[in-house]
Amino acid sequence: MAGEFRFSFGPWNIHEGADPFGPEVRKTIAFRDKLELYKKMGFDGVQFHDDDAVPNLNNMSKSEIIKEAEALKKILDEHELTAEFVAPRLWMDPRTIDGGFTSNCPECRKYALERLHTTADIATALGTKNIVFWLAREGTYIRESKDPYVATQRIADALQDVLDYNKDVRVMIESKPNEPVDHAFIPTIGHAIAMGLLTNAPDRVGCLIETAHAILANLCPSEEMGFALAHKKLWSVHLNDQNGLKFDQDQTFGMVDPRRALNQVRVLDKHDYGKNGEWVGLDVKVLRTQKDEVGLKHLEYSRKIFLRLLEISRAFDEAKIDELIAERDYEELNWYILDAMLK
Repeated sequence: MAGEFRFSFGPWNIHEGADPFGPEVRKTIAFRDKLELYKKMGFDGVQFHDDDAVPNLNNMSKSEIIKEAEALKKILDEHELTAEFVAPRLWMDPRTIDGGFTSNCPECRKYALERLHTTADIATALGTKNIVFWLAREGTYIRESKDPYVATQRIADALQDVLDYNKDVRVMIESKPNEPVDHAFIPTIGHAIAMGLLTNAPDRVGCLIETAHAILANLCPSEEMGFALAHKKLWSVHLNDQNGLKFDQDQTFGMVDPRRALNQVRVLDKHDYGKNGEWVGLDVKVLRTQKDEVGLKHLEYSRKIFLRLLEISRAFDEAKIDELIAERDYEELNWYILDAMLK
């Protein structure tokens, strides 16, 4: 057990609580005020969308964007914070209503690639090599509306485009099977890892696994993590929890299934996650019922739960576990795990 863990989250995880069925319920916290909160809660890394880092970037020149990103880097340095990654927020622009990279409109695809170049520029200015592909609207509601062969190639072309544009960046693909589209391209981590093989630089294409996304695909998050670790492709995680095969809930890590959470902590720790600088990222949303003054507990407790489960895992008698496995006494193994968690 030799994992090394440092924690990150994105500013969108501190939010006002609006949802499709109701208005905002908490006050807005300014972005710079959010940065003040990171270290106080034990976090060292900041996840960014491109327009988190540089708002209004669609109306700015390349030099203006880079200048603003460089100014933000100075602010991060002042707070002793590190940018973990930058992701293009393609799903919010009217030109990407039918997807960005896989859109049926050539002009929309061109815009998506330009936005991807901007993301790479911002990442470089913020001092990170990591770009995340969350392929939000890259999919279909009507299967016949897009050819899956062509769509896969277009995503590969986008990957190749940014790899060629900036020889230093690497791309982490964050898979998800559905939402906001019904059927997403690249729905699982196996798909994500395979996408790198369609480029000339597969060593610069890896993945980011989100707990909830694996669950939505009816897969075990820790097994997905183990698969990616075996391929040396698990470059980040988004830990949270999920209550069934519903919409993406982004609940506090371990809130629904602590044992499922334990197994994620355990596989990361057992296989030296973090030794190469990988972050333990959180993507957790505050419960809508939380008041302003307690609107950060989901972040604090997700980190605390991870560290508590780490203590439990590291306290296991590994020789005892190996003995029970060798004897094929899985009921006893089950009790051994549960007994440790219930104490």
